[in-house]
Amino acid sequence: MAATCSATVVLPAPTGQTGTVFAMSAQTKGRLLVATPPLSDPNFDRAVVYVLEHHEDGAIGLILNRPTDEALSEPLDRWIDLQTAPSSVFAGGPVDTNAMIGIATTKLLLDESTELLTPIAGLVASADLSADPAIVAAHVESVRVFRGYAGWGAGQLEAEIGEGAWLVLDSEVGDVFSERPDELWYDVLRRQPGRLSWLALAPDDLSLN
Repeated sequence: MAATCSATVVLPAPTGQTGTVFAMSAQTKGRLLVATPPLSDPNFDRAVVYVLEHHEDGAIGLILNRPTDEALSEPLDRWIDLQTAPSSVFAGGPVDTNAMIGIATTKLLLDESTELLTPIAGLVASADLSADPAIVAAHVESVRVFRGYAGWGAGQLEAEIGEGAWLVLDSEVGDVFSERPDELWYDVLRRQPGRLSWLALAPDDLSLN
């Protein structure tokens, strides 16, 4: 089945949003969810997820540290020259694996969405993969393409964070476009202050620690 080109995956607009949920949204969008070891779901074991959106209807994000051997094929192979190394398709998550999602680092901060780019946080934006990459190239430094995404229903991510399954940490542009994604989980934890950095050394079986 042919993959679907997608600029981004958009959740329905929130309605009747409460102050508590709004606070959680403000804390997670554009930040990292770092899985705490061990997670029983292999999709998320030592995963680093970049949150694209989070409100009362749920949350979506992209797993940043799952590069695959898949190369871009027609018609998306036009984007190859803009891909940052490693220039393969990343497994963004187990939801809707026919969807292809482009994330870009922009040359300038975007105040609002354009026909080509939708800002997420800072210099990170989603890119419309159906657009002409030659036009997008004037506005971006690099692009990474993900197949599928991670998704949570209403209140699900909040519950998982409350249970300690995820650490919510600040992101850097270099995380989304890391040239060594296999080391990203360790790299993000190692730069944290104090005892939090010790988690980078945690064994798969915490009883051995």
